Amino acid sequence: MYLYCGLTVVLAYLIYRCSTLVTGYMQWLKLNNSFVHLPFHWFFGTLHLIKNFKDVFVIHEPLMKAGHKVILYWFGPYRPVLATVHPETVKVILKSTAPKSKGLVGYSLVVPWLGDGLLTSDGKKWERNRKLLTAAFHFEILQPYVRVYNSVTDIFMKKLEKTDSEFIEVFEPVSLATLDTMLQCAFSYQGNIQQLGMHHPYVVCVQRMGYLILRRSVSLVTLITPLYKLTKEGKEFYKMCDYAHQFSQEIINKRKLQLQKESEEEVKQRRHLDFLDILLTAKDENGEGLSDIEIRDEVDTFLFEGHDTTASAISWCFYALARYPQIQEKVYADVCKVLDVSTDLQWKDLAEFAFLPLFIKETMRYFSPVPTISRQVKDPMVIDNVTIPKDTIIDIHMVHIHHNPNIWSDPEEFKPERFTKEAIDSRDPYAFVPFSAGPRNCIGQNFAMNEIKTVISRVVHRFRVEYDEKRIPEPIPELVTRAKDGLYLRFIPRIPAE
Repeated sequence: MYLYCGLTVVLAYLIYRCSTLVTGYMQWLKLNNSFVHLPFHWFFGTLHLIKNFKDVFVIHEPLMKAGHKVILYWFGPYRPVLATVHPETVKVILKSTAPKSKGLVGYSLVVPWLGDGLLTSDGKKWERNRKLLTAAFHFEILQPYVRVYNSVTDIFMKKLEKTDSEFIEVFEPVSLATLDTMLQCAFSYQGNIQQLGMHHPYVVCVQRMGYLILRRSVSLVTLITPLYKLTKEGKEFYKMCDYAHQFSQEIINKRKLQLQKESEEEVKQRRHLDFLDILLTAKDENGEGLSDIEIRDEVDTFLFEGHDTTASAISWCFYALARYPQIQEKVYADVCKVLDVSTDLQWKDLAEFAFLPLFIKETMRYFSPVPTISRQVKDPMVIDNVTIPKDTIIDIHMVHIHHNPNIWSDPEEFKPERFTKEAIDSRDPYAFVPFSAGPRNCIGQNFAMNEIKTVISRVVHRFRVEYDEKRIPEPIPELVTRAKDGLYLRFIPRIPAE
């Protein structure tokens, strides 16, 4: 009797789940008649048109230029993805608290590495942890970091001086510098990262994991986790996840021991209060702190997000300086007004630049360090006058938003003047979203902008940057925007003014 009842309950549940899936799938199919899309295969969807991650943007660019605000595509037969490419549709999703996409495609691919930190968490957990961690980015916490920005930049510039004005690939040394900054500012970690170079195992690990994630994202079979774990690349990826977790856990354990021996006041007197201190000591309204696994997830998230995206922005800023020499001289003139006495940048100097911030923002528009982000609507939502069923994945293509000719005049022209106050006021604020926007915007954007300003101003104050005309870089959208075959520049010391 009990066995019969149990089987009945299981059967009823399976019928319910199947009917729910079928109903949801029928709702998704209706989207085909509501949004523009390319021809798709009944099984592969749009995947057969995508050989690499860049193709996701390339195949939809003509539709974006034609004025469509939402574009539909399918990753296999599983479910549709809506690409939003216009501020009017982007703002609907960014103003909401829709969670990150964790289906077969989306942020689920980075969860084994980054866990359930701010980047990937949702709901009450995200709200609680976001509130707890906001204190880590208060200006009083950020202010002492300028000393670190300067010392890291000093090491970086010494490396540039040793190049004897020869062309060098810059993304790698810049990535090392931003990782060095993140480790020192957020974790007070001294690891000689820039001296060890790309041979540092964590640097190698991060770059390789990013590559493996992108390869997996365009493969129908390996999107299924049990199958992926059986592949050679899957085994490699999970092994590297273990190393990344070990690296971050060692940093955490060392700090825990240190905090047990010292009072909070002693820590403040000895060094700046950093991100890890706040992680370990933060308490919510119930007096509860973060668990060990939550702390590790946030450390892993900030180690990645805090250095790779900023490295992309800085690298492309260097290229833009070289590619547009007249603009470089405007940046240089602006910097000289601020750094005419001391070569070190002070906290107060960050607000004194006039043209430099315009230049940085235009670089981030033109090259979009983060090419896309993703959400999954938890409730039905109206986008472009169409009701979107719950659980639909929505991609926000920064690349297309920032190059949309229906929003930006001459989007392929590099014009820092787009970011004067008058120009910004006349434009939809969701036309420029390099740090996302709304309640889930990047919590560390002020940290990143301060670091970018420091590095660019210090370097351009000492060097003139030139690009290699024989090796014009091709931007490749990956987890961050890189150059396909490297980014080759040379840094020529400026002759001091008489």
